[in-house]
Amino acid sequence: MSRADYTKAYKMGKKDYQARMLRGERPTLAVLDDIMPPLGCYYEVPLGLVQIPTDQIVGTKTDGRSNSFAGNFMPILQENSEFAAKWSSLSTSHVEEGIQDPIKAYEYMNKFYVLEGNKRVSVMKFFEAVSIPGDVIRIVPKRTEEKENKIYYEFMDFYQYAPINYIWFSQEGSFAKLQEAVGKKPGETWTDEELLNFSAIYTTFSLVYKSRGGSKYRITPGDAFLSFITIYGYKTIEKMTTNELKEQLTKSWKEYALLQEEQDIDLKMEPSQEKKPLLSRLLPVSSPKIKAAFIYEKTPGTSAWTYAHELGRLYLEQTFPEELSTVRYENGTQENADELIADAISQGCGLIFTTTPSFVQASLKAAIANPEVRILNCSLNTSHRYIRTYYSRMHEAKFLMGAIAGAMAENNNLMYIADYPIYGSIANINAFALGAKMINPRARVYLEWSTRKDVDIDERIRVTEASCISGRDMVIPEEGSRFFGIYHMDGEHPRNLAMPLYHWGKFYEQLIRTIMDGTWKHDEKTSSEKAINYWWGISAGVIDVICSQHLPIGTKRLVELLKATISEDQFNPFSGVLYSQTGVVVDDPERSLMPEEIMEMDWLAENVVGTIPKKEELKDQAAPVVKQQGVVKKEG
Repeated sequence: MSRADYTKAYKMGKKDYQARMLRGERPTLAVLDDIMPPLGCYYEVPLGLVQIPTDQIVGTKTDGRSNSFAGNFMPILQENSEFAAKWSSLSTSHVEEGIQDPIKAYEYMNKFYVLEGNKRVSVMKFFEAVSIPGDVIRIVPKRTEEKENKIYYEFMDFYQYAPINYIWFSQEGSFAKLQEAVGKKPGETWTDEELLNFSAIYTTFSLVYKSRGGSKYRITPGDAFLSFITIYGYKTIEKMTTNELKEQLTKSWKEYALLQEEQDIDLKMEPSQEKKPLLSRLLPVSSPKIKAAFIYEKTPGTSAWTYAHELGRLYLEQTFPEELSTVRYENGTQENADELIADAISQGCGLIFTTTPSFVQASLKAAIANPEVRILNCSLNTSHRYIRTYYSRMHEAKFLMGAIAGAMAENNNLMYIADYPIYGSIANINAFALGAKMINPRARVYLEWSTRKDVDIDERIRVTEASCISGRDMVIPEEGSRFFGIYHMDGEHPRNLAMPLYHWGKFYEQLIRTIMDGTWKHDEKTSSEKAINYWWGISAGVIDVICSQHLPIGTKRLVELLKATISEDQFNPFSGVLYSQTGVVVDDPERSLMPEEIMEMDWLAENVVGTIPKKEELKDQAAPVVKQQGVVKKEG
């Protein structure tokens, strides 16, 4: 039987050898000595006895034995050779009693290269063993700015508290995300039981993923697994049977195709202008009445953000009295969001708006389970294929607000009170600062965060002597406070100058019209495998600035002029030479930042005095939103 096994392995080796030759690749095993960093550019770390995943054993340490095997570790020496006899003997031993002796190997960039035991590895790979014991020495290269090197250093940090070598990622930051996704704090050590449990879950997922065709994607199985547990939650997946896991993986399959896209978001900057055929406009097809649900994190009476969306819902009911009905759900949390969405679906809602980024996961799970329901989440730069996301380009209004503040300030000191350091909010801060600087080159913008721990905003206003303050965007009904928009302090009382306006009603109206006229499906076709993110601004009528009677007529005219140039795409607030607190961001006077660069800003303008807080500096209430949409500082 062992000779027959060798014959089969030999054919597998020859086939792989010829295929690699045709592709212009090295047909035999990779050799570590050929790819090692130069002397002095690495150091060695003994790892001791390690269970080595067989599919991560890719070559030999030296060139001596590499030519005995094809690149897949199957033998290519003749069947009557001494090598073949030894291989066959090992095959017999494995079948009868199992190969117990550990191999010796080097690990470099989480790939393994055999020093002693090549034939044992070949036999184990032939029998599709998952792992093989080995005495391992790690080769650690010097830190570089290369992506693979950064990921490897992240892996080594992770390995210290979770010695897991069988999962790999293609994106930076993924090992830290995995640690968080399984419920562990940064740097918290895993128990033996947790390691065994994770191994069983990941192995099952990996086998199902590969059997489903995942190997054709450029992403790693680890990338897909991290996405899967992010959607469903690690605790939920722990309880899934193999069939349940396979079913959920199949339902969410488009998510993994999306992960391999370099540009995974189709950012739609304006409402669709798709022209319908003349006949369909003359003879519209009647459609059933739409029932829409709005799911809020707070109540309209206690939250300016929720109040703005509630005004949008009421606007819809007035605009579509016959075609649309709506319901609203208040006081949503990450814990009850699944139930609220499920109730909305059970009540016959075919369109659901979840109005905060912290509801992304619940929205996605519901959309995968209910493909006939349209679910949209109010967030920016969120890449999921099963839901659509929407947000407003508030930075356009904030630029105008900065110009007003710069014109109305009695001194050079302004204050900007921000809430969450999430996508879009940094652009708002910088746009405000640039607008103020355009009118007053000496303007300084003192940045404070209402969600930062132990912050006294009133005291900061007094200390900085800020003469104009940018507060929350609009009034909170139950508070009746005037501390919103741009205001000037007259003693203890604010004098409002202007406020930015989220016209969510206009936003929702235009989205619903795409469903009524059929352009909703057109957007899906033109976006191919990308996620759809609507990001509209002043030109779409969804953002505006309201000036008060306290504002001089000349300043009002300036605001209207700037608004018109932005709306007509004649001016971009982020154009020309741009400076951050640490240096030049853009040195080309003819260049404007791309939408993606504006969304993902992680720097503050040079005239901003303040910092972007880290998660641990924020109050607990900020955690859900920042976890989902928090700005991540890029290195370099």
